[in-house]
Amino acid sequence: VQLQAFGGGLVQARDSLRLSCVLSGSTIRSYGVAWFRQTPVKEREFAAAFGVSNGYPYYADSVKGRFMISRDNAKNTVYLQINSLKPEDTAIYYCAAGRPITSAVQSADMYYYWGQGTEVTVSS
Repeated sequence: VQLQAFGGGLVQARDSLRLSCVLSGSTIRSYGVAWFRQTPVKEREFAAAFGVSNGYPYYADSVKGRFMISRDNAKNTVYLQINSLKPEDTAIYYCAAGRPITSAVQSADMYYYWGQGTEVTVSS
């Protein structure tokens, strides 16, 4: 299984951006797929995920209302729509796949396949 994330870039504050994560070697319906983000000064932080058992979306409290995770099963792709971007959203965004239990969807340790990351830089 391989994951490829793309769609990052340099944007202005209050812009929107859509990140894509393409899974190959299997089907996204077999996995919970999550987005995490990391900066040089912060540990990897959970942003959003689809639960593997129920397909429900989960969000970190810090991004609720601005981030939206979606999926296209036919394209084996999971998206992360980020609206009203803020400078503090600047990070490398990683997608990951695994089979975490519902109570652990926010734990990076539950995901065993990771993409290479796509960098988002938000200027003020």
